[in-house]
Amino acid sequence: MKNNKERTAIWLYPETMERLDGWLTQDNCKSRSEFMEKALSFYMGYLASGDTADYLSKALLTSIQGTLQNTENRVSGNLFRLSVEISMMMHLLAANLDITDDELARLRGRCVSEVKKTKGKIMLDKAVEFQHGIGGDE
Repeated sequence: MKNNKERTAIWLYPETMERLDGWLTQDNCKSRSEFMEKALSFYMGYLASGDTADYLSKALLTSIQGTLQNTENRVSGNLFRLSVEISMMMHLLAANLDITDDELARLRGRCVSEVKKTKGKIMLDKAVEFQHGIGGDE
């Protein structure tokens, strides 16, 4: 930056000036000019940056990361419990079904296609209709 500063006039609302004055001592600034210079530099850096993480406070980043980690842990735990329940259900069904390997392979292929087509939104009533020959093979 140049050592020579240029004088300029800006128009601010009285509330903005009050807030600015309140932050002067907190930011260790000796003047409104110094504070505005810092604020403008920060904001221009933020606009020019593709990565806003450089301009977010460390506390905010830590808080967001903690929240995301908690959410990830909760989802992982729920998926694990769901997988255990599905595994139990599959073992109960397998113990009582008389199905050939070929039939199982065809069913797996149909289910993979169905999940892809519906983006995972499988409805029990649609499966029952298919198994009873109602509505045909879509």
